Amino acid sequence: MPINRHFEIIYMLLDRKTITAKELAEHFEVSTRTIYRDVDVLSGAGIPIYASKGKGGGISLLEGYSFNTSLLSSDEQEDILMGLQTLEVTGFQYSDDILEKLSRLFKKNTTNWIDVDFSPWGSEQENKQLFASLRGAIIQNLVICFSYFNSEGVKSERNIEPLQLLFKWNAWYVSGYCLAKKDFRIFKVSRMRELVVTNQSFSREAPSSAIGNAENQVSNSSIPVMLRIASKGAYRVYDEFSDHMITVNEDGSFTVNAHFPIGAWLDSYLLSFGTMLEEIKPKELRTRLMTKIDEIKRNLHVGD
Repeated sequence: MPINRHFEIIYMLLDRKTITAKELAEHFEVSTRTIYRDVDVLSGAGIPIYASKGKGGGISLLEGYSFNTSLLSSDEQEDILMGLQTLEVTGFQYSDDILEKLSRLFKKNTTNWIDVDFSPWGSEQENKQLFASLRGAIIQNLVICFSYFNSEGVKSERNIEPLQLLFKWNAWYVSGYCLAKKDFRIFKVSRMRELVVTNQSFSREAPSSAIGNAENQVSNSSIPVMLRIASKGAYRVYDEFSDHMITVNEDGSFTVNAHFPIGAWLDSYLLSFGTMLEEIKPKELRTRLMTKIDEIKRNLHVGD
């Protein structure tokens, strides 16, 4: 990765006054010609770097040059270090090295106060690698294939050009161009299985508002729903709904007004509230849910 190599060259030269092109080439496992090209790039970017020939020669920074860390406030430096710590979860292989170098450059000790893992509790290593695979496919512009379960529980095989990862309402989604539907679509990461990153490349760019497109896609298949949830369900209400959707009633219960996508997923989601769910509108949804409850009762009685 040239950007990381350029940064490390500067870092090494700040630590050592002069380094030969051969040493740098061996360190980065590239040719000396590549190193000299890097020097030209850095010089063109305004870094006072130069190469000298002969005995004792090599690549050096202009004497007295130092990285001006005062261009960044202390809080900005802390934000950069924190961002690098969170980058580790995406599988960015250089994050540890860059974090260590910037910490020394900023003269700050890093504290591992944040740990992020996007996989569910108890996930297998395969699930934990999913995010890194998606990131790699997006950056390298490679088509991905996977099995997908929609909100009705129907399985299908998908081939998409992945463009962005989106985080919305406690869940990760992949925004991409579906080759079968010939349109932009979003896919919930937790419903993806058997992901394969292909060698097929694409040149399509992400739309200017992927979140906006995703909102439109969801809203097109959503209905307004009113729920009354008992006071003991406060933890679910505040975990899963925005404040503007919530009304606290006199008896301590909650009225929630929100939009939900129609489908089997919605039935399962509402049933997950169990005895905390006290009222549902519209009537058609309540009737459908009662039918599901009757089915559950019949299924459970079969084992008697």
